[in-house]
Amino acid sequence: MLQLKEIYYQPATSEKPILKNISLKSANEHPIIISGPSGSGKTSLIEIISGLATPNKGRIYWQNQLIKQSKRISMCGVVFQFPERHFIGLTISQELKIGHRRISGELQTEILKKVGLGNVPLTSQPEKLSGGQQRRLAIAVQLIRNPEILLLDEPTAGLDWSVRDEILQLIKILSKEQQIIIITHEPELFDSWKVSNYKLLNGVLSKSIY
Repeated sequence: MLQLKEIYYQPATSEKPILKNISLKSANEHPIIISGPSGSGKTSLIEIISGLATPNKGRIYWQNQLIKQSKRISMCGVVFQFPERHFIGLTISQELKIGHRRISGELQTEILKKVGLGNVPLTSQPEKLSGGQQRRLAIAVQLIRNPEILLLDEPTAGLDWSVRDEILQLIKILSKEQQIIIITHEPELFDSWKVSNYKLLNGVLSKSIY
């Protein structure tokens, strides 16, 4: 279970707070959907949850234990919007190995199968994959870290409808195994899911429906 209590965040470069008194709670078996317009603080919120940013005040708990920023960095995997723009590996294998001392070929193959890329050679160049395959690879890059929480920032952005549905199905399958947090401006995509649904507006988070 993930729980945020009274998170407040105002960067030094901002004249006013981006997030105000944010609290949320979710059971592990339900993905968290956070929606809201551009500029409402959605990306800042996942940066704080994942330890990439420091709140001015507030507390974050996992399984009823207070978790510090350094711990959140190690336990969270983040896929930001349009992640394929940031690939730096010359091959899929190199991309999966970035940040790791040693990753076996067996583990790489296992993770690729998990995201639906089992038939794609490890020697393939990331930039030559299709848009949907690139998005799957970006998810695989985080899954190979074995995160307890997976955060996805607009995971279907820029994809056509057929590929979008495939990525949504993949995310739904993954959500059965770990806590997933999805940032989206299209919450209707998840209307048929069992989720913890929140809406962020002007830095304030409100609970919608389960």
